[in-house]
Amino acid sequence: MTSDDMMARVLDELEIRNLIARIAQLADHGDVEEYARLFTEDGSWEFPGAPRQGRPDILAGARERRSQRVTGPGSATRHIIATVAVRVEDAATATADSYLQFWRDTATSPTLFNMGHYHDLLRREDGAWRIARREITIG
Repeated sequence: MTSDDMMARVLDELEIRNLIARIAQLADHGDVEEYARLFTEDGSWEFPGAPRQGRPDILAGARERRSQRVTGPGSATRHIIATVAVRVEDAATATADSYLQFWRDTATSPTLFNMGHYHDLLRREDGAWRIARREITIG
């Protein structure tokens, strides 16, 4: 591997780590449209019992969680992402595994509501890394 190849791989990994962090931040307090754009057009969000397929459905799910005050501004929730491992397969595909914690009542009495694992398949689309498939395992 040349030093240019290695540098490109490191830059890809950093972009992917930032993408994973940004999705968590947007889920808690950001714009849901920006959140949905971080998934590929045909992306999937696979939460047990509530899967979403395609960017429009992922956006609808984010809006639904906001309307129910499960996440988003005013919900006093936070997604904490840790132990992130990224594997860049080639210039267009990668995978990432990370642990998540989902906290509620963060403004008063922080309570760990659930924790689990994200397994992300990523694809470069229009020059940017996006999540093509997010598998969420609770526990």
